Amino acid sequence: MKTVIIIPVRYASSRFPGKAMAPVGGKPLIRQVWEAARGSRLAGRVVVATDDERIRAAVAAFGGDAVMTEGEFRTGTDRLAWVAERIAAEAYLNLQGDEFIQDARMLDDLIARFIESQPLAMGTLKRPIASAKEGENPNLVKVVTDREGYALYFSRSPIPSRRDREPTLGAGEVPFYKHLGIYIYRKDVLEKLARLPTGLLENREKLEQLRALENGIRIRVWETAHESLRIDAPEDIEAAERFLTLLEPGRSP
Repeated sequence: MKTVIIIPVRYASSRFPGKAMAPVGGKPLIRQVWEAARGSRLAGRVVVATDDERIRAAVAAFGGDAVMTEGEFRTGTDRLAWVAERIAAEAYLNLQGDEFIQDARMLDDLIARFIESQPLAMGTLKRPIASAKEGENPNLVKVVTDREGYALYFSRSPIPSRRDREPTLGAGEVPFYKHLGIYIYRKDVLEKLARLPTGLLENREKLEQLRALENGIRIRVWETAHESLRIDAPEDIEAAERFLTLLEPGRSP
């Protein structure tokens, strides 16, 4: 199954305009994300999909592969579907342009599991929540799954809700997980998602993956041992600089 990694990225951002070009470790954030993706051994190609000439030019300057998308898109998934019409593959991995990953093996683990589990429609990743502060952070998306590992719901609120407060956020029988902004889809599923209207839950939570759940598209969620960091605001750059010290061996900042 040929897989292409696509990194959808815009210049505009309500909380952090131009964050794709923000310097992290002496390089633009988009370059850090692209270089991490290039570490994948299972993806046939890595492409940055953008609607901004400044980002396209920056990617071209460091030797990256970029395509300029045309039109307005509701989400990164919709931008991805536009690119999928023009780049042939059987599966597409969506690595968001502000998802700063620690280790490219995270991507290969997702690709390998998805291929081995066909005919899955869509897959993604999760990690245990480490603290109560993380659990309460609305910028950090939470996920709960069924016994087979399929997503039941994603939310910016802490889920599952705790009626009785526990001393620590992970105590008890039900673990708490954060969702990582990385998805993989079959081509036909990606095309279907782009044709569907925005869902009520998707609009309320501002989470594009809820469009799939609202329309009966099951999402398989695997736990990963690798960490990532979402860049949502200027103050996250400092955390990203610290994150660089934890990068996989051989990948220089």
